Amino acid sequence: MTTDELIATYPRLWHMAMDGSWPSIEKHGLLSTSALLDLYGYAGKERDAIEAKHRPNSIQIEAEGLPGAIVRDQKPMSDSALEKCLLDGLKPEDWYRTLNKKCFFWLSRRRLRRLLGARAYRASPQVVLTVDTASLVKANEGNVLLSPYNSGSTIMKPVKRGNDTFQTIANYNFATWTDARGREGAVVELVITGGVPDIRDHVLAVHRVHEEKASLLWHKSGSSKDEGPYADT
Repeated sequence: MTTDELIATYPRLWHMAMDGSWPSIEKHGLLSTSALLDLYGYAGKERDAIEAKHRPNSIQIEAEGLPGAIVRDQKPMSDSALEKCLLDGLKPEDWYRTLNKKCFFWLSRRRLRRLLGARAYRASPQVVLTVDTASLVKANEGNVLLSPYNSGSTIMKPVKRGNDTFQTIANYNFATWTDARGREGAVVELVITGGVPDIRDHVLAVHRVHEEKASLLWHKSGSSKDEGPYADT
């Protein structure tokens, strides 16, 4: 796949964050769980309990001089399911660490809406960032990876996953996945290792979403008013 194909096929990306998180994201950037734990100074067993173990519930973290932050749960996964689908000798702990090093973006508004409507999240407000793909990818091209699956879910029939799940843009077999699923479903996740410190430069709109209603929190000057999780374009 080429970068131009990626941008043309998926001109927008979406990231779902915890309610109330936009001020911190705007200030510190969009951080992976591991990068957030670095910022908050977590280490040792306290860190391992968050980074290397399954999180059935969201976890509040704190540090002096920083606002409280929440690390999202991992309800769509389980150790038992991962043990059945992991490849390359990986253990659940390895997969949790892999995922916690990455920031995730959806390439399909349909998948975003499905997550917003999932039983685990639909009752609680969420923050949704709408991101310009061209801007984000060009600024982080050497650090962008793509996945054909929802790497953080083992619900229903969990697909096999391992060291080759995340591919660079150039190595991603876009043609094969397009034949199997169509262009919209050919790439499921775009991930960036570590995080995006300058995410504000790439965000077009930020909405607070609750019960399928989106309230605008922030809007980039000059961008379309139609940007967002429930826009028609």
